[in-house]
Amino acid sequence: MSARSKARKRALDMLYVAEVRELPIADVLATETVRHLDQPERASSWDYARQIVTGVDDDRSAIDKVIVEHAQGWSIARMPVLDRCILRMGVWELRYNPEVPDAVAIAEAVELAQSLSTDDSAGFVNGVLGAVAGGRAPSGRTAEQGSAPSGRTAEQGAAPSGRTVAGDEESE
Repeated sequence: MSARSKARKRALDMLYVAEVRELPIADVLATETVRHLDQPERASSWDYARQIVTGVDDDRSAIDKVIVEHAQGWSIARMPVLDRCILRMGVWELRYNPEVPDAVAIAEAVELAQSLSTDDSAGFVNGVLGAVAGGRAPSGRTAEQGSAPSGRTAEQGAAPSGRTVAGDEESE
């Protein structure tokens, strides 16, 4: 497992704990910082995990809006907590981290959903994130910025349910 894959899992753990226990992200990050200092063997995943969690927290309102726009009839509250956290991470990587190729962000999110959530979660995550990625213009600007049609559905912008948009390769 790559350092970035470990970081995503670690970030998911923090987002999930904050959501389930209704804790501020700052408190969860403080606890994880202590753990990070006590376990130097986990250092390779810490910086990116912290970046993801901080980014999701900073842009949560906008991220949730993007998720709802592409989730076809699903409110944030209706989604399982784990799926909601995975989607928030995926949207953050797609919209706010240009260093990660869309295909990698989607494949990593789908992998987390396959290994940690319900049987239907991987297809759901794939469809939503595929639609989010499909709403971009070639320049990388989002549809909301006026460069491409908005409101794409999973059928219009995503691979069929249960299949990942990306291949198995990881380009990080």
